[in-house]
Amino acid sequence: MSTDVTDKVSAAPPPGKDGSGGGGLAHLVLDLVQLVLGGLRRNMRQYGMLIALGLIVVLFQVWTGGDLLLPRNVSNLVLQNSYILILAIGMMLVIIAGHIDLSVGSLTAFVGAFAAVLTVSHGVAWPVALVLCLLMGAVAGAVQGVLIAYFGIPSFIVTLAGMLLFRGLTEILLKGQTLGPFPNGLQKLGNGFLPAVGPNTNYHNITLLLGLVLIVAVVWQEVRDRRRQAEFSLEVVPRNLFLLKLVAIVAAILALTMLLASYNGAPIILIVLGVLVVGYGYVMRNAVFGRHIYAIGGNLPAAKLSGVKDKKVTFYVFLNMGVLAALAGLVVASRLNAASPKAGLNFELEAIASSFIGGASMSGGVGTVLGAIIGGLVLGVLNNGMNLLGVGTDWQQVIKGLALLAAVGFDVWNKRKSGS
Repeated sequence: MSTDVTDKVSAAPPPGKDGSGGGGLAHLVLDLVQLVLGGLRRNMRQYGMLIALGLIVVLFQVWTGGDLLLPRNVSNLVLQNSYILILAIGMMLVIIAGHIDLSVGSLTAFVGAFAAVLTVSHGVAWPVALVLCLLMGAVAGAVQGVLIAYFGIPSFIVTLAGMLLFRGLTEILLKGQTLGPFPNGLQKLGNGFLPAVGPNTNYHNITLLLGLVLIVAVVWQEVRDRRRQAEFSLEVVPRNLFLLKLVAIVAAILALTMLLASYNGAPIILIVLGVLVVGYGYVMRNAVFGRHIYAIGGNLPAAKLSGVKDKKVTFYVFLNMGVLAALAGLVVASRLNAASPKAGLNFELEAIASSFIGGASMSGGVGTVLGAIIGGLVLGVLNNGMNLLGVGTDWQQVIKGLALLAAVGFDVWNKRKSGS
C-alpha cells in the first residue's frame, strides 16, 4: 500500500507542467508563440507582406501622431490608390502568365482623354461613354495580345511600343491641353460615396451593413477552404493559428468599416474594387482559366503538353489588362474631373511594383489577386504616410525603390531556401 502511494507521488507532474500551476499559462503562451512562428515560417510568402503592411501602418500611425488612421485620411487613401489597385489586379495576372505590360499608364491616360472628348466635346451621355471607353481598352489590349500571343513578339517590346503609341495619341486627342469638367454621374465613379439611408446613428448605415456582410462572407470562405483542404488531405494551417488569422481578419475589416462609416461612408470605387477582388480571386483559385494562367507561367512546355491553349490564354490576359486599364483611366479622369496629357505617368511602374511586393515571382507562375492588393496598399500607405510627414518626393522615390528591391530580394531568397 505504501509502495503504491509512493509511486503515485513520485509520478505526479511537477507544478506548472500540467497547466494547473503558476507556469501553466506561461507554457501555453510559449506554445502558441512557437506555433505562430512555425506557421509563419511555412507560409512566409503568403503572410510576409501582410505583416509588413500591418507594421508600416502602426509605424506611420505613431510617427504622424495618429493622423494616418483618421477617418478622412483613410477615405482619401482609398480614393487616391484605387486606380493603382485596379491596375495591380490586371498586372498580377500578366506577371503570373510570365509577361509584363509597360503600356498601362499611357493607356490609362488615353482612355481618360477619349472619355473627355466624348462627354465634354461631343456631349455623349456618360453611361454610353463609359461603355465605349471600356470597349476601347478591350480593343487596345486585344491588339497587343494578338501581337504577343500569335505573332510571338516579346511582351516587353509590344507594350513598350504601346506605351509610346498611347501617350502620343493622348497628346493628339487633347492637343496638349487639359479637358474637363466631366458630367456629375461620371465624377461619382472616382469621388462619390454610397448614399446615406436609414435612421441617424452617427454612422453610415449602409457601410456598417456591408462591413458585417463582408465579415460573414470572409469567415465562411476561410472555413470552407480549410475544410476542403482537409478533405483532400492537404496541409492546413494549425487550428490555433487559423483562429488567430480569423480574429485578425475580422478586426481589420471591422476597424476599416467603422472608420469609413464615421466619415462619408464607403466610396463607390471601393465597392467596385471589392467586386473585382472577389471575382478575380475566384477565377484564379477555382476557374479553369485561372489554373491555365498559373500553368503557362509556371512551366510553359508542360502546360502545352497538358493541352493548355497558351496562345488563347495569353491573348485574354492582355485583353483583360486593357479593360482594367480603361477602367483605371475612367477613375483617374473622374477623380481629377479632367483629362490631362500627363495623366498616368509611372502608373505601370506602380502596378508592377505592387505585384512584386505582393508576392509575384519574376519567373511567373506565382502570385495572388489579394497579394496585388496588399502590395498596392503597402505603396499607398508609404506614399500617404510620407506625405503626412512632409518627406520630399526625392526621398519618397528612394524609399519605394528600396521597398521593391527588398520584395524581389525576398522572393529570390525564399526560392533558394525552398530549393535547398
